[in-house]
Amino acid sequence: MNYIDFDKTAVYGKLEEHAAAFGSFDFNALLDAARVEKCRTPMAAGLCFSWAAKALDDEALKLLQALATEQELIAKYKALLDGEVMNTGEKRKVLHQLSRGEQGKPVIENGKNIGEFYRKELDRLCAFASDVHGGKYKGSTGKPFSTVVQIGIGGSDLGPRAMYLALENWAVAEGKKKLDAKFISNVDPDDAAAVIAAVPLEQSLFILVSKSGTTQETLANELFVKGKLTKAGLDSSKHMIAVTSETSPLARNPAYLDSFYIDDYIGGRYSSSSAVGGCVLSLAFGPQVFREFLAGAAEADKLALEPDILKNAALLDALTGVWERNFLGFPYTAVLPYSQALSRFPAHLQQLDMESNGKRVNRNGEPVLYNTGPVVFGEPGTNGQHSFYQLLHQGTNITPLQFVGFTESQRRDDITVDGSDSQTKLKANLAAQIVAFAKGQRDENLNKNFSGRRPSSLIYGKRLGPAALGSLLAHFENKVMFQGFVWNINSFDQEGVQLGKILTKKVLAENSGDSALDAYSKILGI
Repeated sequence: MNYIDFDKTAVYGKLEEHAAAFGSFDFNALLDAARVEKCRTPMAAGLCFSWAAKALDDEALKLLQALATEQELIAKYKALLDGEVMNTGEKRKVLHQLSRGEQGKPVIENGKNIGEFYRKELDRLCAFASDVHGGKYKGSTGKPFSTVVQIGIGGSDLGPRAMYLALENWAVAEGKKKLDAKFISNVDPDDAAAVIAAVPLEQSLFILVSKSGTTQETLANELFVKGKLTKAGLDSSKHMIAVTSETSPLARNPAYLDSFYIDDYIGGRYSSSSAVGGCVLSLAFGPQVFREFLAGAAEADKLALEPDILKNAALLDALTGVWERNFLGFPYTAVLPYSQALSRFPAHLQQLDMESNGKRVNRNGEPVLYNTGPVVFGEPGTNGQHSFYQLLHQGTNITPLQFVGFTESQRRDDITVDGSDSQTKLKANLAAQIVAFAKGQRDENLNKNFSGRRPSSLIYGKRLGPAALGSLLAHFENKVMFQGFVWNINSFDQEGVQLGKILTKKVLAENSGDSALDAYSKILGI
């Protein structure tokens, strides 16, 4: 396979030429019922990707298909699945897809079958969750657990928290909810204190998540929690499990009821389908719900192997994003789920996308001369409509939009007002926004004029449940992966988070050697 910078590809210049001649995409002429019906690509678990309101014509699609072929995107994805070293910065394999299904060859490392290792850990965590639900494990006063609290930061919090919130209402409606779940992430003591004050300590099971076993914020919060347990007269070793690596100081440690293992081949922001997300989701909703979630993700991973971009939603989404970022000049992307259940999904995608593709050097460490990952932000509709949509509609920058919506609510508990129920009102708002962004409105009063031509996509389905959520998660993970391959960058390390950690340690050790750092430390009372 060839790994070449994006601007060195033969198709790059052709895309530039087409973008120069493309002008403003005329949604008024092209966005109609026929286009909406035609421009749809099936996804896993019954979801569908609609790209009718994207700034794409036949020539752009033809060139993007040529780009996928020239950059060997599917071949690189297969190489990743087969266990080739794709994290060039840390010289590691990238195996998060392996945690939910085998799409490639068996991956063997030092005689160890990695896929079998992941399956055994899945079986272990599922069995543990079932034992908790069955009463085998109880708190130190003999009461059954009613609450699970995850302690972690970054990928150990954002993804699992987003997944839990996405399924909570569904689980209540389906009678699947087993335990309440809470999350402690910030080293700000107010975070841990508020959670501890809100849970029944003697019936709470804590999950400490740290791959290395040395994460500063997580260990500080662990000690905070252990202090509260001890003060309440509780044995912390009966209230805590660990998710970590087999070589970490947390592994096989009697301070925890049990330890469940991950490895360096699954990055934090890609870890929701590993024990990092699996423990809390299985404890909260039951092991079968987590397995259904994994099945949806595995199906999406399989569909992502399709070389025809019109049949591969993740690949088409990725290439469309490259078209918008590099040739139409749009530096931002807004993720707008019309589902309260996905309230934290945009925050997870911020980390997934911006930590993965926020790079300015290629996979060999050489500077690139083109733009890479966009700025990602978002909030659920309809809340966002009353917040930042003003800028999206009439601001000076165009921001591509990624909508998500469902025909049914999770709880199916609704009320009819003025001739329609709330779920119908939600869907009406979503449809209206897509067309409003695309077509705009002409008015002699420029304050009321909407230029339109704001491109958007829509992922939609019947109802958000475990399989659909797994499909949605894997779609975006694979989109980010494909874009990294196009840009010839390493989407699987995150050196950008390290410098601040190093300086923090210097501040705490009181030997920074930097006058500015010392001055800021002083005014903050350190």
